[in-house]
Amino acid sequence: MTTEQLVIQCRDLSRHYRQGSATVDVLNNLRLDVRRGERVAIVGTSGSGKTTLLNLLGGLDDPDRGTVWVMGQDMAPLGESQRARWRNQHLGFVYQFHHLLGEFSALENVAMPLLIGKRSVAEARQQASQVLGKVGLSHRLDHKPPELSGGERQRVAIARALVANPACVLMDEPTGNLDPVTAETVLQLLLSLNRELGISFVVVTHDPRVAARMDRVLSLSDGQLLDTTDSIKQRVE
Repeated sequence: MTTEQLVIQCRDLSRHYRQGSATVDVLNNLRLDVRRGERVAIVGTSGSGKTTLLNLLGGLDDPDRGTVWVMGQDMAPLGESQRARWRNQHLGFVYQFHHLLGEFSALENVAMPLLIGKRSVAEARQQASQVLGKVGLSHRLDHKPPELSGGERQRVAIARALVANPACVLMDEPTGNLDPVTAETVLQLLLSLNRELGISFVVVTHDPRVAARMDRVLSLSDGQLLDTTDSIKQRVE
């Protein structure tokens, strides 16, 4: 595999925390490659370090040791503004709780990353409208988050993550706060967008049904990632 095929690459990634006088190793010399267009699920018990790993991959936190490359760029030497700009260009984020801004409309929420990236207001609104159409919300552009259902709010969050056409979207329990029917609708939407747009997904989830729909399933245990794709998919079947 050439580096041109990788959207995220990390080597020897380690992160620990202090608990009183003790040191807890959360990640220990972890290695991960994410290919273009690939869907990767990360599973593991609560407290195993899944969200910590996601934050490191997104450049939201720094490892104690090791390197993360996003689209070939080592994130460590970048200053905060440079890192934020690189994130804005190449990564999207979707969380269990949508984190939309309640005083802004769906259109304005989705346009926000483009405006931060110095796009014109007209271009940002046009592109946001197109992406909201892809997630089935053309009729809800002017509605604010309190006026939307839980599933609609999560679809707005997905549109916001996709609007800048990132190489990869990092997701932390994207269906965890939804009822089963709505969660399945959102999952089907994500799979469809992955096929249509070729954007890579890294999805942290507790739900084996979500994990089984990804290309690879990696279990985080003792600071390491183990490929458990076959066992997870067999269990769900």
